[in-house]
Amino acid sequence: MEIKVDFLDKFRLQAKFDDFTVVADQPIRYKGDGSAPGPFDYFLASSALCAAYFVKLYCVNRNISTDNIRLSQNNIVDPEDRYKQIFKIQVELPADLSDKDRQGILRSIERCTVKKVVQTGPEFVIEEVESLDADAQALLMLNPVAESSTYITGKDLPLEQTIANMSGVLAGLGIKIEIASWRNIVPHVWSLHVRDAYSPMCFTNGKGSSKESALASALGEYIERLSCNHFYNDRFWGEDIANAEFVHYPNERWFKPGRKDALPAGILDEYCLKIYNPDGDLRGSHLYDTNSGNVERGICSLPYLRQSDGQVVYFPSNLIDNLFLSNGMSAGNTLVEAQVQCLSEIFERAVKREIIEGEIALPDVPHGVLEKFPGILAGIQGLEEQGFPVLVKDASLGGIYPVMCVTLMNPRTGGVFASFGAHPSLEVALERSLTELLQGRSFEGLNDLPRPTFESQAVTEPNNFVEHFIDSSGVVSWRFFSAKSDFDFVEWDFSGQGENSNAEEAETLFGILKGMGKESYMAVYDQLGAIACRILVPGYSEIYPVEDLIWDNTNKALLFRADILNLHGLDDASLEALLERLEDSELDNYTDIITLIGIEFDENTAWGQLTILELKLLIHLALKQFEAAQELTETFLQYNDNTVERGLFYQALNVVLEVVLDDDLELADYEANFRRMFGNPCMDAVLGSVDGRVRFHGLTPTSMKLEGLDRHQRLIDSYKKLHVARASRYSDTIIKQK
Repeated sequence: MEIKVDFLDKFRLQAKFDDFTVVADQPIRYKGDGSAPGPFDYFLASSALCAAYFVKLYCVNRNISTDNIRLSQNNIVDPEDRYKQIFKIQVELPADLSDKDRQGILRSIERCTVKKVVQTGPEFVIEEVESLDADAQALLMLNPVAESSTYITGKDLPLEQTIANMSGVLAGLGIKIEIASWRNIVPHVWSLHVRDAYSPMCFTNGKGSSKESALASALGEYIERLSCNHFYNDRFWGEDIANAEFVHYPNERWFKPGRKDALPAGILDEYCLKIYNPDGDLRGSHLYDTNSGNVERGICSLPYLRQSDGQVVYFPSNLIDNLFLSNGMSAGNTLVEAQVQCLSEIFERAVKREIIEGEIALPDVPHGVLEKFPGILAGIQGLEEQGFPVLVKDASLGGIYPVMCVTLMNPRTGGVFASFGAHPSLEVALERSLTELLQGRSFEGLNDLPRPTFESQAVTEPNNFVEHFIDSSGVVSWRFFSAKSDFDFVEWDFSGQGENSNAEEAETLFGILKGMGKESYMAVYDQLGAIACRILVPGYSEIYPVEDLIWDNTNKALLFRADILNLHGLDDASLEALLERLEDSELDNYTDIITLIGIEFDENTAWGQLTILELKLLIHLALKQFEAAQELTETFLQYNDNTVERGLFYQALNVVLEVVLDDDLELADYEANFRRMFGNPCMDAVLGSVDGRVRFHGLTPTSMKLEGLDRHQRLIDSYKKLHVARASRYSDTIIKQK
């Protein structure tokens, strides 16, 4: 994690990381003001807090109350060497706690990350640099053996060269990648989390059977998501980008809707229109893109090559972002390598959906087949030894599709996780199933798995598959676990041979889609210095239902974004109109404003926690519509999670409104004790909100210029790096053509 330090007045320092700011000072005896803890104090506190976190985690997972658990830490300094210290952590436990849980809590503290890093002994490298933003890959900390060449199935170049090439691409874009975490909890299963040190909202997870393959996976996924703009999906890119020569890509085209908002000629083709507009209900305005919000320009559309005949078809960027999420995008050392990964991913998700929604029982993979892959078998045995039964299933549906499944059961909680993987090689598909299962997870993380059900409706409703896609938190049917399988096991193999194996495999996978009667469309992106592609298979590779284009389109943000960002400047009539639109939209009251308008607020602020319900409440309050405000306040207090401070504000508001709305009560009679209960700052905010002196308490003013929104500005800065690279590459191409 990158921590940037600013020098403040006197000896005060300010450290910034992610969305947090920490201020340190020195005691007066060391010429400071004692206004904040010192750096070493934070260090001491970090180990105590880390120990307490693991105690809390242990107790939460076992429904043990922490009300009567106390923890303290003391550092005992050696009188002859002040750098030699003993950290004594003591825990006071309730008398009725079992011996097993007492030992469990003590063992949990042993897992403290701060403790382990200190015991291992971190290495410090101190150096001068010309720019803190240079040396973009200095945080990767993985040094392959010089001149080594590790080839794995599916990669057209050695892992070492793949990592070097992809790291170079990111460095060239000025993106400083850091590794936030590594995981290796069973043999031959590695995963890691990488992110942009400047804009941590841009992150990916990699997985593989080794450190190198996991890192190559993470970097490849990072480049694919940059190339396809996925990190910035559903977000507003600012007015500068919205009015730039191009918004998404230099080869985009903009189409104006026809008469009566009809779909314009030139977008999609007849095959796609039958899928996306079967009843003629789709209108041009449904396809304005969320990112620019520039409806005057029309519908931003991107060129895709139809694979059956090589014709260019323009897909609205809105349609892609709304329905496909990250499905069917990949980067690779070569185009065919990326194509195989794209198509494998598409089959993985589509077959997974068919199996889950169809409650299909899959055949077990015979142990004799698993023995051919000792690394995979060792990982499975590692899970079994930890008390997690593992089922290895053939998900090819009779040898038709290159898909495998590894399912983990957690007897402690009754939860299960069905993990799928796909690739023309059965071994690689099986490895991907296993590594996907444990990607970014600790053993404790396996305690959150959903329980199976015999309720068919729960597994067939569309949102269940979306949850499976996003974080595998969807539900699986108990019928999936039947010993009587719906298909026979097939030891399938779709692998290509020799140097052209990826080209052969891509042709095979495209052929499967063609045999199914599916049309596919591909866009290739190489403007950033790496090869990436995106493949769409309409009617097959969507993640969200097609109906969402009409009923749950992300461009609903355009109805609200400007007014919400300009909230403090709206007059009463504009506030009434905004409130009416929110009511008419029938949006879920618990939708957060971040999601609604596509703005990355700091989650630790009132804006970051703001929901539609709370926004309505604050508007009613500003309009002095106290009955409606109180009704929503009671709902907020009953169902909303927020900070303690925010909760107290609404508790105080609730009782003040009770008094204000009761003709027999006088606020002056209660104010003194209200202030004793809630404190003067809180009551000043509440009374000011009621009498009109305070509007939209806690929400700092901003506008469409996004001032004060540092987190979102960092996201836009990240995107501008791509925008500049694309513009430069496009200009160079035009010059060469001339």
